[in-house]
Amino acid sequence: MIAVRISLRGAKCILNPTLRILIMSQAPLYRPPAPVPSSPLRSLLRVIRQGDGDLLSLVPAEAYRKPLTWLGYSRRSILLINDTDLCREVLHDKQGIFPKNDLMVGALEGLVGNSLFVSSSEQWRRQRQMIDPAFSQLRINTAFTSMVVAVDDYQSTLDQHVSTQQTFSLDKAMSHLTADIICRTIFSQPLSSDIAGDVFNDFLLFERSVASVDLKQLIFGKPWARIEQPAEVVTACQRIRHHIGTMLDPRIEALSSTGDLAKQPDDIVSAVITAKDEQSGEAFTREELIDQIGVFFLAGHETTASVLTWVFFILSQQPHVAQRIADDINHVTQGQDLQMEHMRQLPYVRHVFREVLRLYPPITFLPRVAQQATRIADKKLKRGAMIMISPWTAHRNALLWNNADCFDPDRFLDSSEQTNPAVKADKGTHMSFGIGPRVCIGASFATTEAVLIIGRLAQRYTFHTKNAEVVRPVARLTTRPAVEIQMQLKHRKTT
Repeated sequence: MIAVRISLRGAKCILNPTLRILIMSQAPLYRPPAPVPSSPLRSLLRVIRQGDGDLLSLVPAEAYRKPLTWLGYSRRSILLINDTDLCREVLHDKQGIFPKNDLMVGALEGLVGNSLFVSSSEQWRRQRQMIDPAFSQLRINTAFTSMVVAVDDYQSTLDQHVSTQQTFSLDKAMSHLTADIICRTIFSQPLSSDIAGDVFNDFLLFERSVASVDLKQLIFGKPWARIEQPAEVVTACQRIRHHIGTMLDPRIEALSSTGDLAKQPDDIVSAVITAKDEQSGEAFTREELIDQIGVFFLAGHETTASVLTWVFFILSQQPHVAQRIADDINHVTQGQDLQMEHMRQLPYVRHVFREVLRLYPPITFLPRVAQQATRIADKKLKRGAMIMISPWTAHRNALLWNNADCFDPDRFLDSSEQTNPAVKADKGTHMSFGIGPRVCIGASFATTEAVLIIGRLAQRYTFHTKNAEVVRPVARLTTRPAVEIQMQLKHRKTT
């Protein structure tokens, strides 16, 4: 069902720097691909029929309307949480009884060890205390240069696609571009280098093959039962860690021999190598460094690539939105290249990014496990029960969001920008970057990167999806299309 809203919240056409004319819009809002919620039994049958173990299709309709919902029937019991305060309580975990879920740890430990991404309690707090100042040393202004160079390089590839009218995988394109950016940011070298290219290929294999959620284990398995990963995933993880170590070792040696940080590139590697525990004064060991850099590489490119894949698919289905972005970019830059000082002058691009983040949060579920019998609100949990904190359902809760399943970037307009006082404000909380103490430390980096990429590509190209009829999301390591989106580009006509 498509929701209809008649309002003044349409596109703003910029005629000159001082004049904006609001266009009345009566078009129905767009509902991008998502499962239609159903009863628990029908949802289970749908997942069995699809055969891909997709958790999104398993979520019943009631989960989109209630703060707490038991998710189906399972041996260990699964409680899905939408309520923001309860989510914050679980993630804060003052008593240390809700560590990262064993399924999540089992999926990621071969790649990132017991790093920030999977650790809990005191170990997580120690790592976060060390990483926070290290990451803050990475100024966005410095990283922005790497972002621009990576986009410049990749536009030559996209221009070739335009000239040949070649269809390409949007998923792989966004993964490659964001991996290049994070590689330049971490190691101050492009992805085209031999080692970095191998790391990228192994990450692709890992992300597509890792057994992050096994439906049988989820329903019938015992708590803390070990999940065996496919042999190719284990090998890919070993290769990634070896390559990271190979890129890392010269930097460790250079810093240890000279002790002069000023002679080293201002990047993540330098910041993490020199991070110290505030109590013991100890630095990360080599293996811990590989763990943490693996997290940066995984979280720094895969999550952003996931959102950008959905952004450009939606722009292909909503060309007026892409045109509005291009108009904003042209107005702000006055024909010049997009620069750091322009980032704050592009609210609509940020609204588009936030809205796609809301509809397709990269981390679909944040699983935890109860270390002991406890309760959350009025729900009793036994030891080993699984807690699913769900940005996916919280962002699509009809009680918290207007037209919750629909794409509407203007929902994020400031109150001073609203053109229709009859439109009620959304009451939901945006959880894509986490909430509470585990909020993502790379949120600002990811937002700047996304605004740059969306702005640059929407200004230069128009997007045409060739297989739109089969596009649907699934919950893998991130929220990805079930099949790769096949895209064609054309150069945008300038007026």
